[in-house]
Amino acid sequence: MALPSLLSHSRTRSSVLREPLRQGGLRALLAPWDPPSVHPHDRAAERACTPPSTGSSPPPLDWTRLGSRTISSGAGMSLTQYGLTNHTLTSQRRSYWTLCPQHSSFGPPAEIATKEAQHSVDDSFGVQQRTFGSAAEPIQRNPDYSVLNSDDVSYFKSILGDNGVVQDKDRVAVANVDWMGKYKGASQLLLLPKSTNEVSKVLAYCDSRRLAVVPQGGNTGLVGGSVPVHDEVIVNLGGMDKIISFDNVNGILTCEAGCVLENLSTFVENEGFIMPLDLGAKGSCQIGGNISTNAGGLRFIRYGSLHGNVLGLEVVLANGTVLDMLTTLRKDNTGYDLKHLFVGSEGSLGIVTKVSILTPAKLPSTNVAFLSCNDYMSCQKLLLAARRSLGEILSAFEFMDRQCIDLAMTHLEGVHNPLPVSPYKFYVLIETTGSDESYDKAKLEAFLLRSMEDGLVADGVIAQDISQASNFWRIRECSIEATQGCGGATSTYS
Repeated sequence: MALPSLLSHSRTRSSVLREPLRQGGLRALLAPWDPPSVHPHDRAAERACTPPSTGSSPPPLDWTRLGSRTISSGAGMSLTQYGLTNHTLTSQRRSYWTLCPQHSSFGPPAEIATKEAQHSVDDSFGVQQRTFGSAAEPIQRNPDYSVLNSDDVSYFKSILGDNGVVQDKDRVAVANVDWMGKYKGASQLLLLPKSTNEVSKVLAYCDSRRLAVVPQGGNTGLVGGSVPVHDEVIVNLGGMDKIISFDNVNGILTCEAGCVLENLSTFVENEGFIMPLDLGAKGSCQIGGNISTNAGGLRFIRYGSLHGNVLGLEVVLANGTVLDMLTTLRKDNTGYDLKHLFVGSEGSLGIVTKVSILTPAKLPSTNVAFLSCNDYMSCQKLLLAARRSLGEILSAFEFMDRQCIDLAMTHLEGVHNPLPVSPYKFYVLIETTGSDESYDKAKLEAFLLRSMEDGLVADGVIAQDISQASNFWRIRECSIEATQGCGGATSTYS
């Protein structure tokens, strides 16, 4: 059944969406089962838990093992299969806890020899720790994916034109490297579609030819998610930069995914609104990439994540199917809210081509304070106090460490330290926005006075004009840019 039609048939839609998961689950269940290793001390428990050797009893389901398998439909590309990186990475280990059903006992409890074994068998659920890290070794390209040839390039030129197919080595080289210069791909082709229809044709063809694809927006990410791993075809949406409509009553903007965030901000500000998202990379990043990565930004504390601000999306799936969810109705409680699957999916489920997003009203009063704290605990307490005391006017709370400030002063031109003699290790930038300038400033000053009396703030200054406020924000927004001067990293958190 065609995907657009399933939006109007909820029962059919449910079965279509579940089918790939059902097939993946069957593949996982029918795969050969390896019994888990048992500690020598638990041999008695192993004998007690072993099913009768009739040859007809299936092994118990181990959700932990099943969860490690890749479950995907045949239409899309499995990132696990293709490989995630071809670079040597610094090994970092992370742990998380998960609930998993334990193997049930096939023998009577009396046969279990130890209390530990009795406990592990009788509990229906247990807590298991899983630890994983990044491998410091290259990942090989999956040979199941095709290699680009001249016929492929000719087909792309037939639908995109010569200007939409880039093979120039210098231009492709720029798209192969991430903004920080840490990750580099080997793609030989950059595609520049200018419409949803062109994106659909490109993906449908790549799916039929088993050509791997990487979607790319402004390529401002810091983790290499927008550059190829090996020789994938790069699909850049920079040519899709049209503003479709703006509802100046409800503040709803509809635009194409290639619109640069700063251009959108300028447009809606002229209409008396602001974008709910603000980033240091706003001059280059694209709204489609922001949504695909669920970017938080500097206004997160006030307006929340993009899950709460994106009203609708148009997405092209891996097989070229166009999924139209481009609604502008804010109070929409009908059917499945599929757009949330694509917010933060990083292009793994489809390429976002159009967006409708809610923009808040622009408020006339803005105040910015730059503060220093004695220790990290004071920063945490200051955040809690700001939420309680500043309440509805708190619009930003940014944390920086001493190294961040030093790098900004060293590598950024025209930046001045607001607290030049401050010896403290941690700094906080607080912004408030409201409708009453005198009230908002008095409220901020009273809060800062109480915070200093309580020992949470050691020193601080409030911006007296737009120039000082811009200087405060430049320290925060350009902190990542400053790290390129030394090849290091700093701590900046919203």
